[in-house]
Amino acid sequence: MKDDVFVVVGAGQAGIQVCNSLRNSGFAGQLILVGDEPILPYQRPPLSKSFLLGEIDEQRLFFRPQTHFEKQSIEPLLRTKVIAIDRLAKTVSLEGGRTLNYTKLALTTGTRVRRLDCEGADNAQVHYIRSLDDSIALKNKLAEVERVAIIGGGFVGLEVAAVTRKLGKDVTVYEAEERLMGRVVSAMLSEFYFDLHRKNGVSLHMGDRIDRVKVCDNTLEIYANKQHSLDCDIIVAGIGAIANDEIALEAGLNCDRGIIVDNRCLTSDPDVVAAGDCTVHYNQFAGKPVRLESVQNAVDQAKVAASTMLGGEAVYDQVPWFWSDQYDAKLQIAGINAGYDKYLTAGRPEDNKFSIFYFKDDSLIGADSINDPSSHMAVRKIMTTKIASMVQIQENLDDLRSFAQQ
Repeated sequence: MKDDVFVVVGAGQAGIQVCNSLRNSGFAGQLILVGDEPILPYQRPPLSKSFLLGEIDEQRLFFRPQTHFEKQSIEPLLRTKVIAIDRLAKTVSLEGGRTLNYTKLALTTGTRVRRLDCEGADNAQVHYIRSLDDSIALKNKLAEVERVAIIGGGFVGLEVAAVTRKLGKDVTVYEAEERLMGRVVSAMLSEFYFDLHRKNGVSLHMGDRIDRVKVCDNTLEIYANKQHSLDCDIIVAGIGAIANDEIALEAGLNCDRGIIVDNRCLTSDPDVVAAGDCTVHYNQFAGKPVRLESVQNAVDQAKVAASTMLGGEAVYDQVPWFWSDQYDAKLQIAGINAGYDKYLTAGRPEDNKFSIFYFKDDSLIGADSINDPSSHMAVRKIMTTKIASMVQIQENLDDLRSFAQQ
């Protein structure tokens, strides 16, 4: 395979993992990593948490230094945008006129932020967090302002809310739905986080849709449900992400709000794989096609994608897991709780350490854990081995936590 050329489009978590997995598996051909940002691949989760708070510096965000790419013979093409893929000719066309030939192609294009769609949403004081530049700009702005409005009560919005309160700012959160993090956690956990943020001084507006942002004397006026609701200095919007699947779609690959892949991370082209936030796959734990936005999914899919590029038979069958840090509450999610019909709670929310186990047809399908890593790890291991019913969990919780440590 020395004469082969493998091209990876997208220089995020999944992209660098594909490259590292290929080299670690002995691939000796040419390896090109294409990214549209001007810097080497870096971690994104800290951008809304520890980096924004100033607990870690910029250099600690990078996965690997330049020397790693040189030693591994990985050619990073930065500030480079892919404009087309010709699957018949097996070429990738770059902005500026360069064309790359490929033997195998990996698409790890990630997502972009969903932007506010209302009058005044294009104001410069409306911030988003997706890139390092976004986080730096917001971090600098937070040093100058006092009143922050956050639109979106999901992971990113609430993580930013926790950071801005720690910085001593006035914080108001607007969530269009009736509960926080409603797409990913149960009503019980939504209530816990509502109380947590309120106790920390955040003003929460549930069921309020922003329909106008107006500038008045250097102040932003927010209108919700067509009524003036709040004056603030800046807005941070965290209302979801959109898969970057346009290049794949234009190339004729099967897409449905993401690039469709099978359990070997193959697209509808046998020479093209895809991994990470941009992909849609049938998930055995969800029982339906899903698009997962998580480090776990990006890393595990990337490893499988690399195997597939090399002719291997690895399949993606990992238990999904996620996390979020807000104040002193570390949330760890295992599995997908959609459709649960029973639940079991271990520990007490008032002690800030507890877990909620979810069951469907008496089978464990997931758990949310707050400051309870042993239960989280137990659920991940149990779901992999498929050995637990609700009665087993209820009667043997301590043993199951010990099982996770084995």
